Amino acid sequence: MKAYLAEFFGTFWLVLGGCGSAVLAAAFPEVGIGLTGVSLAFGLTVVTMAYGIGHISGCHLNPAVSIGLWAGGRFEASKLLPYIVAQVVGAVVAAGVLYLIASGKAGFELSAGFASNGYGEHSPGKYSMLAAVVCEVVMTMMFLIVILGSTDKRAPAGFAPLAIGLCLTLIHLISIPVTNTSVNPARSTGVALFVGDWAVAQLWLFWVAPIAGALLGALAYRTIAEPDR
Repeated sequence: MKAYLAEFFGTFWLVLGGCGSAVLAAAFPEVGIGLTGVSLAFGLTVVTMAYGIGHISGCHLNPAVSIGLWAGGRFEASKLLPYIVAQVVGAVVAAGVLYLIASGKAGFELSAGFASNGYGEHSPGKYSMLAAVVCEVVMTMMFLIVILGSTDKRAPAGFAPLAIGLCLTLIHLISIPVTNTSVNPARSTGVALFVGDWAVAQLWLFWVAPIAGALLGALAYRTIAEPDR
């Protein structure tokens, strides 16, 4: 139960910190942090939580990561569902807190997107569904390779949180214009439930593509890292 609570709080922080930076600070008049700032915010949430709860739950914060770690032989199947539930609930609660904060400003509208992920007309750069699928699959695949590699017992000890956080930052720098960057079904679900409408209609992609990418990443890492039998 402590591990599940850790995943709840960790995912809460990721969504509040990452999506909060996008909703509250990205385009703030004159001193907005922009796409670079939002990318750093997502990376920093992972770094801080990896050091904060990594020793309790492993700091997955992401259903695709949990599934990828299971596929990579690093996580028990019996814990998958409770972890995913904790992550999604944490994301939804964080989105609720963010809504309470953001709606305190005059002129706030959920229709502006609320940091939701999307494709087509709801992509920041108007990228197609195919482009969104490819982007989410490839980005999540690379994320899992970095996660599995940096937490391998042969890797330098103590640096995994930095490598993983910087990798997530890089992923956002690349892909925010395409999908607003998901690579995390829980993060996508939390804000989409508040926006409703198109965000919920397109949510399927941000579950299917990251999970597919995570499985590919686990397969790729096991192929290159495990000794030949």
